[in-house]
Amino acid sequence: MAGRRWAHNAAGAALAALTLTTTACSDDSGTSSSTPSGAVSAASSLASEASGVLSSATAEAKRQLNEVKNGVDARDEVKIGRVSTDSEGRATATVTAHNTADAGKSFAVQVNFRDTGGNLLDTVVLTIEDVAAGKSAEGTARSNRKLSGQLRAEIAVALRY
Repeated sequence: MAGRRWAHNAAGAALAALTLTTTACSDDSGTSSSTPSGAVSAASSLASEASGVLSSATAEAKRQLNEVKNGVDARDEVKIGRVSTDSEGRATATVTAHNTADAGKSFAVQVNFRDTGGNLLDTVVLTIEDVAAGKSAEGTARSNRKLSGQLRAEIAVALRY
């Protein structure tokens, strides 16, 4: 079965900006500052912005999962493969759902992409639809944007419905 991704948001670009080192920043008056405090202020501003974007992405994923009616926790029925990169530079991971119910079911799965430091870079929600009773089906979690470096994917939420 092919997975269907829902539209979603994430904080990868803002978090990546935090890794940049800057020696010249603008203060509130618009003048350039080469002081460490100017760099700290800029980094603090970026961190605040990244936090807001990440909160928005998490809220959107939660909203999408809340749309699932009569869902039950299915984390034990869902496995995720290794992260690879597709031709567009986006992180991908195969998600396999095994339906232990006695009737066909669908799965909604939230996958988080993290760096080696554990920082959340992106989150996606996908569905794997119409999995027959006792059978398994796969879908692909694909990041919203290009991600680089060593990445890992994890199942944050899995619902069977």
